[in-house]
Amino acid sequence: PLGNLSECPNGSRWIMDVFHECAQDGWDISSIILGLVSIFCFAAASFPQFYQACKTGIMDRALSIYFLLGWLGGDLLNLIGSFLADQLPLQVYTAIYYVLADLVMLSLYCYYRVKNRGRRFTAPVNAAFVFLSMGMVSTLSLVGSGATTEGPGTFRGRSLLSVHMDDPGSKPFTRSEIIGFTIGSVSSVLYLCSRLPQIHTNYKRKSTTGISYSLFALVMLGNSLYGLSVLLKNPEPGQGEGDYVLHHLPWLVGSLGVLSLDILISF
Repeated sequence: PLGNLSECPNGSRWIMDVFHECAQDGWDISSIILGLVSIFCFAAASFPQFYQACKTGIMDRALSIYFLLGWLGGDLLNLIGSFLADQLPLQVYTAIYYVLADLVMLSLYCYYRVKNRGRRFTAPVNAAFVFLSMGMVSTLSLVGSGATTEGPGTFRGRSLLSVHMDDPGSKPFTRSEIIGFTIGSVSSVLYLCSRLPQIHTNYKRKSTTGISYSLFALVMLGNSLYGLSVLLKNPEPGQGEGDYVLHHLPWLVGSLGVLSLDILISF
């Protein structure tokens, strides 16, 4: 029931009501706030590119189709893995928006591809429509799924940014979490690889016309805040900090690890 804090002593009632997440100290609250800000960054990131695409009409030449497909593939796996690995609610909400924004971006790309080059559908564009259909089916099937609830336990605060010599016992991976962890790992690889075709496209064109830098700037800001929100979150009762990081490692790599390539694109 809403407002039930029996499994979250001294927790924030409004956070429990809205996000169904236990926030018992400043670290948890900071994690929630940073996660919310990161979601707003990601929500706003695509709109400058949408505007730029409509303004210039050359989105099919400015952005690499493999960049968009890699991005969508990573986001789809991220969404599926987030559900299977029982990730934080904010991670799941953000993953859902990733997929929806990618589908709109791919739709615009395909529209300008057809408009500018007639009816010559190349293999990448056909693949884009396949990913588009798969994305819609996967998103609709996963949005209705519910998250599992954790049993009661003793709360323990922590900071992942400091060093502790004593570490509680590790929480074993369930079969579902192992599958989710594997999918999340592949998702992170796709995120990293998706940037390479765009870097090649920019170098080949010797131009960034048609690309909105605000897209990458907001994504970098969102990824930074998103990674910090995961790092600041307290682990589950009886779970060590190192084990917590291990459970969330693919999503941390997907958010923080891709920053270096986004910085390269920025230059």
